[in-house]
Amino acid sequence: MARFDLGKFGVWRGYRGFSPEDARELESLGFGALWLGGSPPAELPGVESLLEATDSLVVGTSIVNIWTADAKATAESFHRIDRRFPGRFLLGIGTGHREANGAEAIKPYDALARYLDELDEAGVPRERRALAALGPRVLELAGDRSAGALPYLTPPEHTRNARAVLGASSLLVAEQKVVLDQDPERAREIARGLVPMYLGLTNYRNNLRRLGFTEEDLATPGSDRLIDALAVHGSATEVADGVLAHLDAGADHVAVQVLNEDYLGALRELAAVLPK
Repeated sequence: MARFDLGKFGVWRGYRGFSPEDARELESLGFGALWLGGSPPAELPGVESLLEATDSLVVGTSIVNIWTADAKATAESFHRIDRRFPGRFLLGIGTGHREANGAEAIKPYDALARYLDELDEAGVPRERRALAALGPRVLELAGDRSAGALPYLTPPEHTRNARAVLGASSLLVAEQKVVLDQDPERAREIARGLVPMYLGLTNYRNNLRRLGFTEEDLATPGSDRLIDALAVHGSATEVADGVLAHLDAGADHVAVQVLNEDYLGALRELAAVLPK
């Protein structure tokens, strides 16, 4: 199956965080995709305005939460967007977090498979959807029933492991948090404004344990070792090296999440040193 054409680098931000003006500038800087986080609703608001403002940029969700967004309604939104902008929207879906969704009676894997069945029935093509995936079982599902995987909060070691599970033909999009700041303590402080919120969530804790992080590393607000792996920091060149490490480990595309307050300014600096 052909991989979705995203380019090598994209930008991850909450789904309310991009304006059409931002999208135009990011496309001009060479970023190939915008990734909409924060569990956008089934109606997928704002996607069309971003696509309308740009020429070839791809928009993807990262991710639609299957517990809160009805599959049929999500499929209707997919088709609405695809009719207007063929081939420029990738539907990313996932189970979110058990602690937040209150649906523990249904196993997340089974619920995800059922959601994919409903997308099949609604005519959403396999190659136009991808799954949030961390562990081997969901990575296998992503390879079998979608274009590929959208791991989140993962270092390059996970990317390497994910590629081994997915095989060569599936899409693999790695998310990487970055802080452009050459003062390590200040950069870690910025990263700790976000990363600790994930450390109480079972799926992320389990995945980070699999990668060799200890309970001491995972204790709030996260050890320096953990923070440095999950939010690379330094000069634009040093941050670019951290982003490129995911490509070297087997990712097709890296979704960059800038934690600096001036996210566009940081991306301008980063774009100047990333390979075209």
